[in-house]
Amino acid sequence: MPEATEDRISRRNYLQFAGAAAAVGLAGCAGEDVDDLEDGDDVDPGDDDGIDDEENHLHITQTQNPTTLDPHDHRETTTDNIILQAYEFHFKRDLDGNLVDGLVTDWEIVDDDRYQIEIREGVSFHNGDELTPEDSAFSINRVVDADVGNLESPQRDQLAGVESAEVDDDGHVLIHTDGPNPMTFANLGSYCPVVEEDWIMDRDPEAIAEDMNGTGPYQLEEFVDGEYTDFTSFPDYWDGEAEIASLRIDASSESSTRINSLRAGEIDVATAVPPSDAGAIESDDDTYIADAPSTRILMLPMRYDVEPFTSQEFRQAMNYAIDFDSIIENVLSGFGDATAQPTLEGYFGHNPDLDPYPYDPERAEELVEESGFAGAEIELVVPAGRYLQSDEIAQACVGYIDDLDNVSCDIDLTDFGELTGILLDGDIETTPPFFLIGWGNTTFDAENNLLPWLTEGTSQYTFVDEELEDLILSARTEVDEDEREQLLMDACARANELAVFVFLNREYLIYGMNQRVDWDATPDEYTRAYEMSLR
Repeated sequence: MPEATEDRISRRNYLQFAGAAAAVGLAGCAGEDVDDLEDGDDVDPGDDDGIDDEENHLHITQTQNPTTLDPHDHRETTTDNIILQAYEFHFKRDLDGNLVDGLVTDWEIVDDDRYQIEIREGVSFHNGDELTPEDSAFSINRVVDADVGNLESPQRDQLAGVESAEVDDDGHVLIHTDGPNPMTFANLGSYCPVVEEDWIMDRDPEAIAEDMNGTGPYQLEEFVDGEYTDFTSFPDYWDGEAEIASLRIDASSESSTRINSLRAGEIDVATAVPPSDAGAIESDDDTYIADAPSTRILMLPMRYDVEPFTSQEFRQAMNYAIDFDSIIENVLSGFGDATAQPTLEGYFGHNPDLDPYPYDPERAEELVEESGFAGAEIELVVPAGRYLQSDEIAQACVGYIDDLDNVSCDIDLTDFGELTGILLDGDIETTPPFFLIGWGNTTFDAENNLLPWLTEGTSQYTFVDEELEDLILSARTEVDEDEREQLLMDACARANELAVFVFLNREYLIYGMNQRVDWDATPDEYTRAYEMSLR
């Protein structure tokens, strides 16, 4: 990795990101994950049929195809990358991460359990119908209420505390919460895309999963499940028509396929470039690297109710067993930051006093003995090819654990779509006892890292501790900024002590770009074509 490229990632972008994250957290308004890769799902990104022949065209190849086109029926960033070309959240965010006008033009707190938003007038859906406040209220209710919109949404906890939404006599959307909820507006800037009520209710779930009707800058042209998704620009987009006329997004889980297609000029953007390949792309006259530290944390959750992970000593041992500094240096080529808690530096509620578990295999073996589970045989379930070098990270972790004299560890590479389907089914009994996952959080607030995984009853919780849960739930309704931050910091400290996960790393985003495309990568992992231009 050339020094200049590494500097650009680790210093310029990181500092810019950290400042933005802190600004969002301190603002108090502050404020993720995929495919069924069956035989034939990896397509040749160099296929130039149909829409690819257009000159003013962009071709993105990511790691996974979408699991659905229903914006409320998934929890995967790779699916969002497709959906958010056509659908929009209620709010936009500026370059500093602050909420700004989008589909919402005004917002205010009415009282402790009522929050009001005003919907922009003159916005068209792709079918020509006008956006109404009723569509906004329906979108919120479809996420939080299983009796609305023919869907029990796996995104329910992304709007934690929201009970319902309605349109008042003045045409405002009134959001009802279960009490004070400082994340209400921030969550609408990161979750819950807006859909048209009539369009949704006129279709069965299968049709919604294969079609789109949003308000965003691109409209669906063609969707071939497991192969590609094609878009054309929407000429009536309320914020101005996109510069790039057409777009194709497809997928290959093999990084070599994505990179070879990029360097051959067959595609314009390749996501998840391995650090070892970044230097070659940067030095090529026709390509360059766009990069940013992401909002995603990699971790190894351990189910608190399954032996040997019922033991705090055993969970701590798994953290001591892994030399993560070596993994960052040798697997990630320095493109990673070790973590000590469920959230990231720069987030509101991150605890700066916590250090990562040090590599200490002798201490790990001692703790295994103390746990009473010496001789344990465990298996790490890993979503194949989903995150940056995640297969290699997992193999290294398994190797370190298996090197302990009193624990055996194997790896099970599985399909990401199958794994996320299991995680989001609301039944902890189907969740693997030990698995790798990446969790993205674009609200820059620790609550949305803690609550989904560590409070009982959410769709994917893996750990329950009364003291920890009390801290998280107290923070969710605390409106005093300083007190809320302390509650979140205390929750992070408790999570570290309990070793609720094996804490891994912040993921870095490394994109391979054709020189004809002008774009700065953003920490939220979204490759929005509307933000790109062609030179």
